[in-house]
Amino acid sequence: MQLVILFILLGLGTGALIAGIGLGVVLTYRGSGIINLATGAVAMVAGYMFWALQTGFFGGYGLTTVPAVLVSLVVAMGVGVVMEVAAFRPLRAASPLAKLAASLGFLLTLQAAMVLIFGDAAKQVKPILPADTVTIVGATVPVDRFILAGIVIVITAVLFAVYRWSRFGLATRAASESEGAAVYAGLSPNELSMVNTLLACLVSGLLGILASSLVQLDSATLPLQIVPALAAALFARFTSFVITCTAGLLIGVAESLLDYASTQTWFPTDHGNPMPGIKELLVFLIIVVAMFWRGASLPGRGELTEKRLPFVPQPEKLARTASIAAVVCAVALIVLPFDFRRALTLSLVGAVITMSFVVITGYVGQLSVVQLALSGVAGFVLSHLLTDAGIPFPVSPIIAVAIATVLGLLTAVSALRVRGVSLAVVTLAASLAIEQFVFVNGTWGGGNGGSPVASPYVFGVDLGTDAPFRGLDGAVPSPIFGFVALVIAVALGLYVANLRRTGLGRRMIAVRANERAAAAAGVNVRNVKLIAFGISSFIAGVAGVLYGYELGSVSAVRFGAQMALGLIAFAYVGGITMVYGAVFAGLISTEALFPYALEKWFGLSGNWALLVGGMALIVTLLLNPQGVAGASYEKPLLFSKTGHPSLLAKLISGASGKGAGTGTSGQSVPAQATSAGAPAPEVPLAPAEPGGVR
Repeated sequence: MQLVILFILLGLGTGALIAGIGLGVVLTYRGSGIINLATGAVAMVAGYMFWALQTGFFGGYGLTTVPAVLVSLVVAMGVGVVMEVAAFRPLRAASPLAKLAASLGFLLTLQAAMVLIFGDAAKQVKPILPADTVTIVGATVPVDRFILAGIVIVITAVLFAVYRWSRFGLATRAASESEGAAVYAGLSPNELSMVNTLLACLVSGLLGILASSLVQLDSATLPLQIVPALAAALFARFTSFVITCTAGLLIGVAESLLDYASTQTWFPTDHGNPMPGIKELLVFLIIVVAMFWRGASLPGRGELTEKRLPFVPQPEKLARTASIAAVVCAVALIVLPFDFRRALTLSLVGAVITMSFVVITGYVGQLSVVQLALSGVAGFVLSHLLTDAGIPFPVSPIIAVAIATVLGLLTAVSALRVRGVSLAVVTLAASLAIEQFVFVNGTWGGGNGGSPVASPYVFGVDLGTDAPFRGLDGAVPSPIFGFVALVIAVALGLYVANLRRTGLGRRMIAVRANERAAAAAGVNVRNVKLIAFGISSFIAGVAGVLYGYELGSVSAVRFGAQMALGLIAFAYVGGITMVYGAVFAGLISTEALFPYALEKWFGLSGNWALLVGGMALIVTLLLNPQGVAGASYEKPLLFSKTGHPSLLAKLISGASGKGAGTGTSGQSVPAQATSAGAPAPEVPLAPAEPGGVR
């Protein structure tokens, strides 16, 4: 019993950090309506800055504790000013997904910057809080855990009082309920958003400094604390400081109790070691419970302007463009040196996985982070089928892709009640849980060493990277598998592009524009989402199989949550609603053609690619939300100035069939509302769900 009490009290340290980051998330959301994924990264920046100032990293002159803390907090708030001025304020009229993507861009930028400046080795931070211990019920506990938890509780109490009774708190709540009314009352939503963002950076930065000696200070640990912090904020519906603090502390205690349980003989093991990923799985389950208990959607806000998502243009000249690109790529696979040949093949695979984002996010407006994890599932299943079961090609990849598709459908069923930003939160936690619980697991995945994948053979002909034909340089990898990847990429690209033209594609666009309006016009929103998840998961599974065959193995690093976030950034930069954008995203993704050329010719590592990718994502969202591939398209008008659908009716008309339809509520819709060319029902549209378009 003493050990249980000890681990409960030790969990207060991690819980305080989670609660502090969660408070930062709530502050930002209350001020600007943005779920800031970079809140944990701000804590990381403050922790790194404090370490650098104390150790004399800059110029060899170290500062004492108090000046180092103050300067670090100023830097953290400076990051907040940059985020607010450079992205959050200009994107005030953008969709919640665009705002979330902007915070993702800052997360990637800050992570890459810290690695480039300080290296990727963990830093040992000198403790600020006293190192004394106290004895409670026979358990000796460091006093710093109590101090850290006390600091978070005091901050929570102050925030509660300020937002409950001060003029500033009342103004923030008023702007959240109705920005228009707030403006008429003489309030400035921009100023309120800036102050709340600064407070968020101050709180998260302070906790990052204080807790950096308790947790590992590197480019991953503190930023990824955003996942349990989001779980705590979800229980509070992103509004209550008290609930956020309480939930954060309890999550930290629960994780600490899992550490205690891992020392027991009954705890599941992986090759003699405690089963990895249990904490991440717990956080995922907590988020799912929070979604169902507190509500599937986030609390709405009364903004001045309605939200917009990037438009989805009709693809043009597909056959000619695909033929020219295929010929150029095939010739390049033969004439390029072996290293660039591999990079080009990885670009093709990156384009394939990005096509899954085009379907689920570009066409349906659902930001799912779990697609890369589904690719990893297919890759690891393929490895086990080939190595352990001896099932040959092509049966093994078919089974692997099928399993990834089924898992994607199961994810869709469990996430049908959530959408937009909420779905991104759930799938981010799911991606991290799959990475740690499945991929890092030596029994189910490949552990840290990876799992081998043998070359595919068809009637005795080697189609893998070690095939006899080696291109002009005669080196491995063979261009043969590059040809296989090219054929698959072109076929899937044509399918995804033509999907936009079909009735199913029009229903997807209708659901993306406004779920309630689509349902009123006879579109079965649930089925459309399930089909979209199935198609997207299938494409992701194919990409995972291609990764395995190209690299000869699969590893947890390639399919991790951080890689998934980077891939989403590249997809947005390329154009997340277009196959052309997926191709561009494949070319700039990690280890693809462009990053490899930069590393080989100019010595710029993959961290530079992530830095550029994060910054490019922010710039793209600001200057060209359609992405690089959408620069030449004009955006069609989906809604009239009154908020009623214009082209939305045409999108739905050919999709829902002629005659009367049935909405999700089971009520009949008049035939004239769904027949081809008929106008949409003249009824006011309900407010859009987060992530949708009003």
